[in-house]
Amino acid sequence: MRSVLKALTGRDDPAGRTAPGRVRLVLLLAVAAVTLALPSFADRQALAIYILAGLAAMVTVGLSLLMGYAGQISLGQASFYAIGAYTAGLLTVHGAPPLLGLLAAPMLAATFAAVVGIGLLRLRGHYLAFATLALQLILLSVLAQSEWAGGAIGLQGIPRLSVGEVELDEDVHYAYLVWSGLAVTLLVAYNLVHSRAGRGLRALATSEVAAAASGVPVGRYRLAVFAMSAAFAGLAGGIYAFYLGYLGPGSFPVLLSIEYVVMAVIGGLGTVTGGVVGAVAIVMLVQLLNDIGTQPGMPSFAPSVLSYAVYGLLLVIVVLYLPRGLVPALRRERS
Repeated sequence: MRSVLKALTGRDDPAGRTAPGRVRLVLLLAVAAVTLALPSFADRQALAIYILAGLAAMVTVGLSLLMGYAGQISLGQASFYAIGAYTAGLLTVHGAPPLLGLLAAPMLAATFAAVVGIGLLRLRGHYLAFATLALQLILLSVLAQSEWAGGAIGLQGIPRLSVGEVELDEDVHYAYLVWSGLAVTLLVAYNLVHSRAGRGLRALATSEVAAAASGVPVGRYRLAVFAMSAAFAGLAGGIYAFYLGYLGPGSFPVLLSIEYVVMAVIGGLGTVTGGVVGAVAIVMLVQLLNDIGTQPGMPSFAPSVLSYAVYGLLLVIVVLYLPRGLVPALRRERS
């Protein structure tokens, strides 16, 4: 309870909150109330955007910590999203309880990340970025050619998520499930950042050499954050599988991994809430670009071209004018 209060107000004692702390609490409660109320008034299309925004935020929170604290750039985060989705889908298609599939999704994604991370994290900079990109391309190739995963046709017949006799059979149920999952990831991420290990991660983000000299186990911390970011992506993938009921290699394109990087950079690297802000902003922007690209007279490749162009433009603007992202910039303006 104390950690929750501190996350909301910046103080352990609610009776000792400062005025800025009270304002922050009121704003967060207002945002939470609006977020929880939206599914009740949204139509089917708006609910789909709402759910996809929450799923993207879960992935981006982990990626923001990975890039902001461990200093590692991943261009293949969608591969862990896919692993979580296929884990949940394959288990339930073959008769496992859906809840077991959902719980196994983040665990397998984190385990896979920990195994491949032992080798991958020896790389630095653009070498690591290209290695994670190659990892996703290999995974997509394997999924497309494997009959046990549905091949190029995809995995079909994934049942809805159910717990005992209770089945989540409406989109509004998944809207609340996704944002409940996001709340859990935010709480885990916040407690990690403000723990003893979090202080080591902040030292690692400043200087690996200085952190190692201070006794911080650099390699172990870097691998732990890599696995945790994969677990967040795997959990999102598991929910996505039950929500959609179908999975295919085309559901996890390379562009999706690039979107996550853009979300993390725009929201603010190394911030817990930056991933949420960046994810919501980009998902809304993608929907707008899709609407523009699918207008009569537009070529079929217009949505993809518009997406790449706008992502590049946004990254240039953020790097030039908001190098730390939206959330840190807003904090500076408020102070």
